[in-house]
Amino acid sequence: MRGFSAPELAGFREVQRLAYACAEAVAGQLRSGVTEREAARMQRVWLRERGVRDWFHLPFAWFGDRTAFAGFKVPLQFFPTDRKLEPGMPFILDMAPVYKGYTADVGYSGCLGLNPLHDRLLADLEAHRELILREVRERRSLREIYEDVERLMTAQGYANRHRAYPFGVIAHKVDRVAERRWSPSVFGFGTQSLKGLVSDAVHGHRDGWSPLWSPYRFSDHPPRPGLWAVEPHLGFRGTGAKFEEILVVTDSKDPEQSAFWLDDDLPHVRRWAEERVAA
Repeated sequence: MRGFSAPELAGFREVQRLAYACAEAVAGQLRSGVTEREAARMQRVWLRERGVRDWFHLPFAWFGDRTAFAGFKVPLQFFPTDRKLEPGMPFILDMAPVYKGYTADVGYSGCLGLNPLHDRLLADLEAHRELILREVRERRSLREIYEDVERLMTAQGYANRHRAYPFGVIAHKVDRVAERRWSPSVFGFGTQSLKGLVSDAVHGHRDGWSPLWSPYRFSDHPPRPGLWAVEPHLGFRGTGAKFEEILVVTDSKDPEQSAFWLDDDLPHVRRWAEERVAA
């Protein structure tokens, strides 16, 4: 598997920052009465106005107890609904644009007004970001790391809500795709990106690895070099919070270069830094 050059990593960083800028812009426009469908459309419009024509997946928005995937049983329940935002209600914006052939997949957690429980969940996510990076550098198996993340969530008093995702994934690989003016989507996922993920799954099955980071046996292997969109998702009594960002994994023998977060200048990272200063 090839590595990514510095210019390529800069391309992924650019689209990830674009997606987070979209999330912050849309979050700033959310008001009481806005529906999930309207919030998802706001994300699509914002990104299309800035040149996005393709997607790993179209934008999602979840409000209230849907941030914790309460009652989710089938994939269709992930799609935006007419649930309206209310004061004090948590929300999650999730989008995966492709820009200039580079892919990002981000998750942004916020709240309309004050919600101390939601603030606590956001603060407690920092330990998961640190744990994941440390254990990837130790070359623990993806399945072991997943289990350690789940144990940390349990110790913090939370439920693991990324188990509700298809295959229970906490992460998946992302890659470059051919740049096109427009690409069709199937069930909200871009066909080009889906083809790439399926191709990785086929090759990985043959070689003993998976592009999906899950709690199952097919993820019982060391981290594979490449880019992984990682999204630990905490839930507590109808309130959910997560971040999602790209982790770079390489075959370097240098621990610090063997794995690193693509970008540390992201909203949740800045929030944690500001909280430490305030403390």
